[in-house]
Amino acid sequence: MVKRIAIIPGDGIGIEVIAEAVKVLEAAEARHGVSLQLTALDWGAEKYLREGVSLPAGALDMLQRDFDAILIGALGDPRVPSNQHAVDILLGIRLGLDLYVNQRPVKLYDARLCPLKDRSEHDVNFVIFRENTEGSYVGMGGCIRPGTSDEVAIQEDVNTGRGVERILIYAFEYARRHGLKKLCMSDKSNAMPFGHGLWQRTFHDVRARYPEIESRHLYVDTLAMELLRDPSQFEVIVTCNMFGDILSDLGAQLVGGLGVTPSANIHPGRTSMFEPVHGSAPNIAGQGIANPMAAILTVAMMLEYLGYAEIAGRIEAAVEGAVRQAQTTRDLGGSLKTSQVGDWVCSRL
Repeated sequence: MVKRIAIIPGDGIGIEVIAEAVKVLEAAEARHGVSLQLTALDWGAEKYLREGVSLPAGALDMLQRDFDAILIGALGDPRVPSNQHAVDILLGIRLGLDLYVNQRPVKLYDARLCPLKDRSEHDVNFVIFRENTEGSYVGMGGCIRPGTSDEVAIQEDVNTGRGVERILIYAFEYARRHGLKKLCMSDKSNAMPFGHGLWQRTFHDVRARYPEIESRHLYVDTLAMELLRDPSQFEVIVTCNMFGDILSDLGAQLVGGLGVTPSANIHPGRTSMFEPVHGSAPNIAGQGIANPMAAILTVAMMLEYLGYAEIAGRIEAAVEGAVRQAQTTRDLGGSLKTSQVGDWVCSRL
């Protein structure tokens, strides 16, 4: 069965690294029997500046009806100081398609990339699940008397029983499916007893359904400290929207930075979106030095989601080989251009 993929290259280096990710998809199709139909969509700063359109009318219905997955690059352009087009597109798709799971693997491919002393590849290998549609990022709140010394700004943190339960269940099911035995839920219920008290109660109920998994709770500040002290103790972490955002970037720094960090925005069984989470980096766009590894690893995650686990594993192995042999861009210690990295990975497939 043909898998239909919408490609949104984005802005800045997003365009460059997504081109390499597409190259890898085409190699997978040509050499390993993956059946794909790729459709490019021109959503981004150029369209927004030209037409005043970020997410076109009917876009969400079209994505859900016509595609199995979405591959999206970084969005952001200095010509749009508000980044309104990025907010409209990214949050519009996440919320509009109810992509409630944000999945961020944290995997070290070469010990030299880890800033912690005496850590090996076996010590840093876990996944963070971030609730992706609620919390502090729903945009509820407002300001009164803005621009004065009496300004009051309120930002609401929204948590629902349904939303908390489903992300916890997804994390536990992922652990069970992958034979993982340790899960940590993190919140700040000691300071946020209402919203995160809900997380505590729901966690207590859900964990009872998975007695074979060693589950525990850590406050988010303690978890951040423990990730630096001993990341090897973690396999699965699940938390709220804001904390997941922060912790996953901390995790990325343990493995070489955002240039090797993929992500997925998932609603199981539905059209889902996959994105490298680094920025559009307009200061280096067009120079051929952007690191495409995160985009390529994101493609591997997408193919696994679409049922092509074997080729996803081959792509990840090729990336690992490139990192270990320094067949990378200069930020990872290599000397290759962006397109040369893509070519090297394709050659290993």
